[in-house]
Formats: sequence, C-alpha cells, structure tokens
Amino acid sequence: YFFSFKWQSLISFRHNYDMPFPKHTTLKLATSVYTSTDMYLGEKTFCFLNLEKRFSDNINWDFGEFGKLWTYNLNYFEFLNQKNIRIEDVEILMTDFVEKLPNLKNANEPFPTSLRIIFWIRFLVNNKTFADSNKEIIKSLYAQIQILDQSIQFHLYGNHLLENAFALLHAAYFFNDKKIYKKAKKILLIELEEQILADGGHFELSPMYHQLMLYRILDCVNLVKNNPTLFGGELLPTLEFNASKMLSWLRQMTFRNGQIPMFNDAADNIAPASQILFEYAARLNIQSTSIALKESGYRKFSNKFYELIADVGNIGPNYLPGHAHSDTLNFELYIQDTPFIVDVGTSTYQNNDRRAEERSTSSHNTVEINGREQSEVWGAFRVAKRAKATIITENNLTITATHDGYRKIKARHERKFTFGTRSISINDYVCGASTAKAFFFFHPQVLVNLQNNKIQNLNVTLSFEGAEKIELCGYDYAVGFNKLEK
Repeated sequence: YFFSFKWQSLISFRHNYDMPFPKHTTLKLATSVYTSTDMYLGEKTFCFLNLEKRFSDNINWDFGEFGKLWTYNLNYFEFLNQKNIRIEDVEILMTDFVEKLPNLKNANEPFPTSLRIIFWIRFLVNNKTFADSNKEIIKSLYAQIQILDQSIQFHLYGNHLLENAFALLHAAYFFNDKKIYKKAKKILLIELEEQILADGGHFELSPMYHQLMLYRILDCVNLVKNNPTLFGGELLPTLEFNASKMLSWLRQMTFRNGQIPMFNDAADNIAPASQILFEYAARLNIQSTSIALKESGYRKFSNKFYELIADVGNIGPNYLPGHAHSDTLNFELYIQDTPFIVDVGTSTYQNNDRRAEERSTSSHNTVEINGREQSEVWGAFRVAKRAKATIITENNLTITATHDGYRKIKARHERKFTFGTRSISINDYVCGASTAKAFFFFHPQVLVNLQNNKIQNLNVTLSFEGAEKIELCGYDYAVGFNKLEK
C-alpha cells in the first residue's frame, strides 16, 4: 500500500458541511443484530464497558475519564442498534453530535468514524422517513466518509483496516459511489485473504475479535445480497466464502453452553454471542463449512463429559501482536457444560498494572519458568520477543507441543495432553530451569478444596504429581471490561 495523509484536506472536510453531496440511494437490508444490552439509557445517560455516565447538561463526546475505549464506544453510535430506541432521542443525539463534530478529537479518528458510518447507515436505511427529513445528518455522514477515505489505517492493519473497508463498502452503497467502492473492494480482497486463516480463524487469534469480524462480514453480505443492482454484487462470493469459513471456526471454538474461551484479548458483551451470529447467518442463507482447526493454533477435544480447548499455536501475526497475551500452551476446560478451568480474561485496555497482569504468563493456565514471560508483553498493545510454538505429536486422543519462549535462558517447556473418556492427563516437561510454576485458574463458581495434593469438587478430582509445592491462591476474574470477581 502507498499511504498518503493530507491533513489540510481533512480540516476542510471537517468544517465544510455545505459541500455538494450526492443523493443517497434507497437500500434494502434484512434484519441484522440488535445490541445485547442497552447502551443508551435515556436522559443523556450512556453505559459502555460496564461503566455508566449521565451528562447533566451538554454531552461531552470527548469524555475521557473512563479511558479511551469508553470514549470510542460513545462515538461509535452502536446504541442506534438498540431494539426500542426512541426516534426522538436519536434525532437529539445525532443533531448534537453533528453540531459539535468539527471540534471533536476522538470522533474524527478513523476507527470510531468507521463504526459510526456503518451504524448510521444501517439506522438511516431502516428509518427512511427520518433520513429524508434530516438532511444535515446526511451531509455530515458524507463529510465523515470523505475524512475516512483519506485516513485509512494502512499503518495498523488487522481489524482496524478491515473496519475501515467495511465502512467504505457501506458508504459506497449508500451514496452509489464507484470510487469509494473501488477502494473498499481492493482492501477487502487483499485483507480477507490475509486475515482469515485457512481453518477460518481471524489471524489476531482472539475469539471475541473473530466474532466482531464475522459480524461485519455478515452485515456486508446483507448489504450486497439485498441490493444486487449496485456494483453487480461482485463481492458476494468472496464475502460468503469467508463467512462460511469463519462460521466453521466459531462453531468449534464455542462451548456447548454458548460461551467462547477468553484467549488473548476477549471479554463478554462486546461482540454478538455465537448463537446470535449463527442465527444471523442462517437468515442470510449462509451455511458453515466443516474445516478442522489447524492454522489458528487452537485444538478442541470434547465428549459428553467435558470440553477442552488448547492453545498450541503462535501468539498471532508477527507484525500485529497487539491483542496477544503471553499464554502459549494455555487451555480452558468446561465440565458438563459448566466452566471449570478458565482464562483470567480481559478487563481493561488501559496501560496500567492490571493490563500487564492480564497479559502475563502467570495469568494463564500454562507454565512460567524462572519468573519470566514466555513472550515479552509490554505497554498496552506491544510484544517484543515472541514464543514460537511447535506441535510434536497429534492425534485424536493426545497432543504434545513445545515453544521456544525461554530460549534466551536455555530453558524449555513441553506439554502433553492425553484424553480419556472420563479423564484428562496433562504432563509438563521442563528442562534448564531453576524454578517452574504451573498455574490453573478455577472459575469463581467452582468450590476448591485442596487436601493431600488433590482437589475434589463434586464429581471431579484433580491430582498432582511431581510438584514440590501446591498452593491455593485467590485471583481477580475478569467478568467483562471494568468488572472483576474474586
């Protein structure tokens, strides 16, 4: 890609809402996905990431006391997706936003602009009378599209670049803009090929971001499929092909109770639940293929008694590890559809001690050697030296893998999972280490009683062999963003 950023032109777009803009087209959309929880609570009150804020007077769209991600959510306008949001409230909120937009900081950044374009267009298409009577909002939307068109995040890649392209595709259809369509098409064809792995997983290896990217692709299928006269519907086969692969991956990575493992950056109530996405795909007549988990580095072993998903792959693409954790050979275990051994989860994206802790090796169900990280996570979204995983043996009943994350200190960890009908054996082999600790994190609802090197819980027994010492410690489980449970 050649990336050109013209700041002066962006300033002019921000302030010149009187520029000529084309008449928007009449689009059709099938029923999409509603937000799982209400984000706008009325009376200028918003709730994102489990944090609620009521603006007593003017809405501060740059409100930053809850962190950047909360501010972004405020500017996404995803609350337009609520099932029973009042049109009167929408008009007040959108009008206020349009008036203040030229002077806002966060709102004009490419990522929130992308999501806002998608949610605005979806709302305007589904509320034609509102769209026809609010020309200033249409003008602002067109100006925002021009800003995004000149600030595509080629330097960030990943889900950011895909979100930019999804927004451009919606914009191209809404205004029947061939130039915008050409750019959206080019980015989508390249990035879907790059970012959707052969086994259907999104290459950043977060089940939550996988759900989000699948959600956007399904929205694009909805858009293209229901408006076949625009641009010849030529992107439909590519979109449906990738959606089908991603559905296959998600079906395998979703536990029977509907939950996903919280590998890497993942949290509840951010993306639509798997079942909601399966139902949305069915409404669009998209069937999932059946592809074995491989390239994403995840493996699932299950029977009627338990489900275990193991991470035996690398932490993500070398040039984009921002959402990765130091968690090679980690796993989650559900017993009889109930979470038993779980990931600590993600509660914040802010660059603080909690963020560092949640990404660390010692916050995952794996082994830490000499008190060091497998992969050197730092900052809020940075990783230095990365562990490279290697699968040694694999069949239906066992898998053995190792990694080189401790090569600098000439130490190595190898883990072998063996699966029986009613038993699981985990063997950890460590060499070259002065100390090594294996961690197992129990779900908060699991009652743990340690006696004689055994943990007994209802009909489950965990026995440990070969350890010098076994300790029971408390920890904070991330129920979601900004929400912890002991």
